[in-house]
Amino acid sequence: MIELQDVVVAYADRVILDHVNLTIEDGETLVVLGGSGAGKSTILRLIIGLQRPNSGRILVDGVDVVGLSDDEFNKVREKMGMVFQYSALFDSMTVAENVAFGLRQHTELTNSDIQDIVQEKLDLVGLPDTGAYMPNELSGGMKKRISLARAIALNPCIILYDEPTSGLDPITSGTISKLIRGMQKHFHCTSIVVTHDMQSAFYVADRIALLDKGKFIEVSSPAEFRKSKNVLVQQFIHGGDIMETAGEGETLDEV
Repeated sequence: MIELQDVVVAYADRVILDHVNLTIEDGETLVVLGGSGAGKSTILRLIIGLQRPNSGRILVDGVDVVGLSDDEFNKVREKMGMVFQYSALFDSMTVAENVAFGLRQHTELTNSDIQDIVQEKLDLVGLPDTGAYMPNELSGGMKKRISLARAIALNPCIILYDEPTSGLDPITSGTISKLIRGMQKHFHCTSIVVTHDMQSAFYVADRIALLDKGKFIEVSSPAEFRKSKNVLVQQFIHGGDIMETAGEGETLDEV
């Protein structure tokens, strides 16, 4: 389980997360929506320890990770994998070397065992014959899939996805969305997906959370999210101009 308790993140006079509370259950896929700069990716960085909050608690399996040293957090981080928005592959490494990176950093496995695991993960993401490729030989969708293969190399309990379908065509986006669901079923992991892609969100989510002005204004199942009377929720589903005349905080019943 992951818990954010009264979490605040602020830069100078700009508040990104304003006393945020959120619980993510084991085995759940939570999709986080929000406008640009709303703090969606900040949530992921806090959980994986790339950023610390100004105040509040972040619990991973009951352990408050906020006060951990870097070495202590590294042990927690071994439970996690992350797919970055721009894939973040190492340009000077082959695909196989990228996927093997965490295995070489955090295990004492033999080269033979590492090669077997790398091949297994490439098979899982549907790119079995790409180990010798360099990142510059890959399409955008292939890079996302290799980034996912690297993220699952250590069999994580938690997988974080930062805009996994961003910049992809609809067919490739659908492939990535199917992989997200497939990984959750294969590893029985907890998944947190930051996205602007509503079709993907409804496909992969157990719950959807909408972040606005530093707070979660809706956290609900996809079915409940679709039926929400909150104007901002409906703007995200149907497009930003659906309720241009609506006032801030109004529900559809009030418009």
